[in-house]
Formats: sequence, structure tokens, C-alpha cells
Amino acid sequence: MDGAQMEDFRIEECENDNNTHEDSQMEESEQNNKHMEVAPALISVHPTRNSVAVAVGSDLRVFNLLEDCAVILVDEAGGASHNDSIRGIKYGANGKLFVSAGDDKLVKVWSTESWRCIATVCSEKRVSAVAISNDGLHVCFADKFGVVWVVDLPGVDKTQAPLNKKAVPLLAHYCSIITSLEFSPDGHFIVSADRDFKIRVTVFPKKPLDGAHEVQSFCLGHTEFVSCLAFICTPDSPQGILVSGGGDSTVRMWDIISGSLLDTCAVGAKAQFESDTTEGNCSTVTDICTIPACTLIAVAIQSLRGIMLLSCDLSSRTLSVMKVVSIIGENFVPTSLGSSISGGLLWMVTGASKLRGSDVSSLSRVKVISGFEKSSPDTSEQEPAVLGDSEIPGGAKLLEKLQGSISVDEKVFLAAADAVKTAMCNLLIKKQYSDEKREFRKRTRNDRKSKH
Repeated sequence: MDGAQMEDFRIEECENDNNTHEDSQMEESEQNNKHMEVAPALISVHPTRNSVAVAVGSDLRVFNLLEDCAVILVDEAGGASHNDSIRGIKYGANGKLFVSAGDDKLVKVWSTESWRCIATVCSEKRVSAVAISNDGLHVCFADKFGVVWVVDLPGVDKTQAPLNKKAVPLLAHYCSIITSLEFSPDGHFIVSADRDFKIRVTVFPKKPLDGAHEVQSFCLGHTEFVSCLAFICTPDSPQGILVSGGGDSTVRMWDIISGSLLDTCAVGAKAQFESDTTEGNCSTVTDICTIPACTLIAVAIQSLRGIMLLSCDLSSRTLSVMKVVSIIGENFVPTSLGSSISGGLLWMVTGASKLRGSDVSSLSRVKVISGFEKSSPDTSEQEPAVLGDSEIPGGAKLLEKLQGSISVDEKVFLAAADAVKTAMCNLLIKKQYSDEKREFRKRTRNDRKSKH
């Protein structure tokens, strides 16, 4: 090797060293950002209100309303049930199963009779949404690469050691983060929403492990990411009427058979007026919850201290704002909503994990609104009202379990709401990368690392 070649070799080695150093710095930065990702608190209610579950950070907290006691989860894997933020929790339609999943790439299936983990599934990517088929025979989950996976549960013995089940791909959204999964009330369709404004309605096959290849429709109309889905059950539509919320500050109603948009309700202006703010981009719909006893839809909106109630006219298939139920005297901006078939209650939680500058790793606060019972012709319609802590089913014992303590420092919850808002934007609004950053992300993709 002559002198010129030796010089070229040294320059190339130096460039490689610099690239390696830059890669390690960028990778460390990405890992730090991941560890600082704020996860919103989630709530889910048993269909017949036997229990209530809250997830905040990696903590899964369950309270048994029938026996008025905290639930002790039994997971023979040992240690904590999850070791990173939980991103999805849901009860099955018959209430016998419960599923939790999140950033630790674990999907846990629980029996609600014993609260034992009866199956554990390892995901290749972090999980963003979960659903249980109406017959309780399959669990579906979505990952952050846009793939929906399915696991079969027949033969799972709820008294034996938990099984390590293997998932197979069901359908895909082609590299778009899936934000929500829902089965239609009749169980014939699985609906998935993503950050690229799309809602896909897929026929749930008789043999899901062979994949879902029949698309019923696409529901297109949102102009920003779709954040949440829910169904309104009607006697004349066994498949239900779909409602969705998103980053465009709208709630939309759909016919899933044709994919046609039935109505749009703009909630942003009303939410900003009620919250007395002029801050832009603060009216993202974070969650929606249909209330089975009536035709009302509860809507959680960023920066709104309370919930907005929409009325659904089934005959004309239209949506309208009925009223806003405010949480007076508290910094309570709900991050998740839940209801049950019976009871006439709307459950709400606010909170977050990994909150920067806080001494507490996981913060949550639970509130309940009553007044959604189906009124008889002889009684006057009851107005929705926020229950005091002592009026909530389970009272102090429930709050201590689901919140982690009875008393909560309210000052941190506005910071938590802001952190959740920022985290949602970072996750769901597409990022623009420089050429250098794009090349780095290609070099450090986990799936390529595993191949090497």
C-alpha cells in the first residue's frame, strides 16, 4: 500500500469512527426520548360493572366492585405484570376475559374470575391497541408498525399454568401506527384506525389464523390522525353505528357497511370556549365512550376540564352537542373514559406516567358521573352529575387502589395533561426527518439488527 492509499485508508477509518460515534450519540438520544415518553392513564369497566381497571405507567390496578375489595393479580411469570408503560386495556364482551399490553411488547390475557394471567404473548414491536373477539376465542393487538396480530384462546385452561401463545398477522395498515381496535357489536367486523386519517373495516374471518383478506369498507373523512373508536348499538343495525374522534377536533359517525360518513360534529370551538383558552391545537379528541343506557356519547378533549356529551338522533343519524359536564374546582382533564351495560355511570381517569420533574412515577385520579340511567316514562330525566369521592362505588377503598392513594396533589395534573398532549402529538403527528437522521434510523432498525 503506497502513501496515497494509506492516507485514503486513514481518512476512511476516521470517517467510520466519526459515523460510529455519531450513531451512538443519536441512538442514546433516541433511547432517552423513549424512556421519557409519557403514557396516559387508562380506564376500563367490566360490562356488568363487576370490576374497574386502571392502567398508569406499568401499573395495572383492579378493584372488585362486587366484593368491595382490591384485586391481587396472579401472574406466575413473577415480578411486575408489565415492566413498561401499558398502552391498551380492555374487557371482553362477556366480561370473562381482560387483556393488557404495551411498550414492554407483552400481551397479557387475564381471567376475571380469578384474575390469573392465563396467556402471555410476545409481540415483535411495542403494542398500541388491543381487542377481544365477542365470542372470547381470539385476542387481537396492533403494533406500532401498523400490523394487527391475532391469538387463538380455545383450550386455554384458566386453572393451569399460563400459556406462552404465538400470534400470527391478521391484517396491516402499512407502517402507519394503529391507534384503536374495536369489534362490531355483532362480532362480524374488526375496525382499525390509524394516524394517517384512515379507518378500515375488515370482515373478521371464521379462521382468523389464516388472515383477514376481505375489506368491507374504508371510512375516510378525518383530516388528522384518528385517535379513538366506539360503537352505538341499535335494534335495526346489528353491526352498530361507528363513531370516531381525532386530531381534527371532530367526532364523526359512520355506516361501516358502505363506509359512508353519516354526520360530523365539530367539538373544538365549544371545547375552547368552555376551557377559556385560545391556544391552538388543543382540542384533540382523546377518547369517546358510548353510554349503553341511552343515545349519548361522552367525549374527552384535550384541555377540557370535564367531558362533552353528544346526542345521537338514530332516526336522522345526526350528532349534536348536548352539554358540557365540567369538573369544578379541579385540574381534571380526562385521558380515558369507560362505561358498563348496567349502572348508568360514566367512569373517567386522568393521569400519566414518567412525568418529568415529578417525585411520583405514576399519577392518576378517578372521577365518576352519574345520571345516565334509562328513565321510565313516569320519572323526570335525571341530569348528569359529578359524584363526590364518598359517593363513588367502592368509595375510599376504590380510590386508594386505583389512584395509589386517596388524596392526590392537584397541582401536578395540569402538567400531566400538558405532557400527555405533547406525547400524543409526538406519537401521532408525522415527523419530518433530515436525510442524516433518516439514514441513521435505517441503520438502527431493530428488525435489521435481529437479522444480523
